This record gives sequence, C-alpha cells and structure tokens, in this order.
Amino acid sequence: MNQKNIAGKRKSKSDKCAYAMIFPAYFTFTVFILIPIFVVFYYSITNFNMYSKPELAGLKNYINLFGDGDFIISIKNTLFYTILTLFPQLALGLLVAIMLYRKSRLLPLFRTAFYIPNVMSMVCISMVWLWIYDPTFGVLNLILKFFGCAAEQWLQDTKMAMPCIILMSIWKSCGYSMVIFLSGLTSIPDSLYEAASLDGAGPIKKFYYITWPMLRPTTFFLLVTGIVNSFSVFEQVNIMTGGGPLKTTTTIVHQIYRRGFLEFKMGYASAMSVMLLAFSILVTAFVFKYGSQGQDVDVS
Repeated sequence: MNQKNIAGKRKSKSDKCAYAMIFPAYFTFTVFILIPIFVVFYYSITNFNMYSKPELAGLKNYINLFGDGDFIISIKNTLFYTILTLFPQLALGLLVAIMLYRKSRLLPLFRTAFYIPNVMSMVCISMVWLWIYDPTFGVLNLILKFFGCAAEQWLQDTKMAMPCIILMSIWKSCGYSMVIFLSGLTSIPDSLYEAASLDGAGPIKKFYYITWPMLRPTTFFLLVTGIVNSFSVFEQVNIMTGGGPLKTTTTIVHQIYRRGFLEFKMGYASAMSVMLLAFSILVTAFVFKYGSQGQDVDVS
C-alpha cells in the first residue's frame, strides 16, 4: 500500500471523527431552530387555531397585520425599549468596566456583585422589581414618603410604566456588558498607554484615542446581540404590566403570545413571528453594514 492510500484513509477517518463531533450541534440546530422556522412560515399562511386542521389563507394574515393597531403599537414600544435600553446599558457597562479594571483585592467582589443580576432568572428579577414598584408597600414609595413626597403609581401610570421596565432591564443587563468590555480591555496592550503617558496624554485623551478605538469590535458585538435580545423582550412585560396600562408596554413578542396562546390565533401569531424575524434580520444587516466600519485598528 503506497503512501497516498494511507494518507487518504487517515483523512477519511479524521473526516468521520470531525463530522461525528459536529453532528450534535447540527442536529440540535436543525430540530429546534431550522425546522420550526419553516413550520412557522407554513402556519403564517394558514388560519391555524390549534384545534382544527390548518387551512391555507394566503397572505391574509400579513395584510391584516398592517391594519392591526395593537401590532403597530407593539412595534413602536419595542423600538422605544430597544433604543432606551441598549445604549445606556452599553455606556454603563463600559463605565463600570473601566472603573473595575484596576487591580485590587476587592475588585473581584465588585465584579461578581455587578454580574449576579445577569445570571438570575428574568422571572425572579421581575417579581423583585414588581415589589419595589408596588404603590403601597414598594421600596421606592417608602423612600418618597420618607422625604415627604407623594407616592407614585409606577407601573399603573401610562408615562412611567415603560421607563420603569427599561430601568430594570438596564440594571439586569449592564453586568453582561461589563464582563465583555473587561475582556476587551485586557486585550489592549499596556505599551499604548505607556507611550501616550510619555507624550503627556491624560485619561480623557487615552480613552478617546486608545481605549474607545480598540473596543470597537467588542462594542459592535454587544450592539448586535443587544438588538436581538431587545427585540425578544417578553418576560418582564408579561409579569410586571401584562402589556398595560393602555398597551403602553406591550411588545411584539407579547402580542405574539397573546394572539397565539390566549386568543388561539396561531396562524396570525406565526405571521407576527415572521415579521419579527424579517425586521430583526434587516436591522442586524444594517448594523453589520454600517456599524462594523472602522473596526480594523492598527496597534503597531
């Protein structure tokens, strides 16, 4: 047997091992993501109600979406939530990461304290903040009463309900941004800061000309993942406000849940899901096209 045949057999054996190792991931992706996507596409053009056999309805569900006032409101609320949650979360995460980047014995404790909310269940966090916002026994109103101020109906006020949810979401997620920014800060060579110090650069100039440009890839990653996560906001809305008051906190996923599992309009809810998927892809593609520019930073 010549060397060529032996090398071919070894390559074939290694290929089989490689395919065997990646099979679980591809199997999971196909069964739990790819197939459900095609099923949702199919249900979106039917009048499926979970009890009778689906019948084709064409584009009726999609046409009705454009005249659905609740769905339009949910889109506006979702965009409002995304913008006012994502950017403050990134800014706060970066600020905390810079503050906790220095070496100290107590810093691991502070890093853990900031990150703990991110690993806790959103349901648990929502229940805790629901108690904080309670108009009678909530901590916020007790503090207001202590200073002689009138109590507020935090989650019952149409102007304050969504900001209250946004505040809670920022508090929960900033720890994740902090950890990712910390990993980005550790990849910045100390020689850059030493050279800047020799040139007389202060902290502000170091941040503007070194830290921020070097953290652009990290920021871009957090921006994309943050957009995807913000579009799927549901638990805190469903638990804390149920979409109210007067639908000021209802989101796209919350409307999908209501139409599909409370009104049993699964075909209509599937059409909403397809629109959400398309909208997420468009926004993510836009961010990839324009948000990734200028990420190639020369550190030499």
